Amino acid sequence: MPQDTVPVSASAGQSPADIETMRAVVRIVLAEDSLPPGMGEVETLLAQMRGHMQLLIPDIEQAAERLPHDDVPRYCALACVGEARAKLSANASRAVDLEYAGKLARSLRALCDHYENLGGPAQ
Repeated sequence: MPQDTVPVSASAGQSPADIETMRAVVRIVLAEDSLPPGMGEVETLLAQMRGHMQLLIPDIEQAAERLPHDDVPRYCALACVGEARAKLSANASRAVDLEYAGKLARSLRALCDHYENLGGPAQ
């Protein structure tokens, strides 16, 4: 069966992305039916999300760049990467903030979607 997508492979020397763990962190941050995480937990979640995003971005870029220049999934994935990078750099020094954590979580969720859509292993 032919594939529509270009497989996403882990960067040299890295294991494949653990999308299930990344999505679990997103669910914790965006949970509407529970109390918000405490400040100590928010710090930990922010660090985890930043790390997850930094792992996914190069793999998504690499896979997207192999697609045709006028390909819609390519354009969408690269736009998502650009937005994620902007959120990481613009707010890297921002104090612990649940609103910022929500923005990173939504961005990480979108990166996970693009990773899977570009051929990453579905979790």
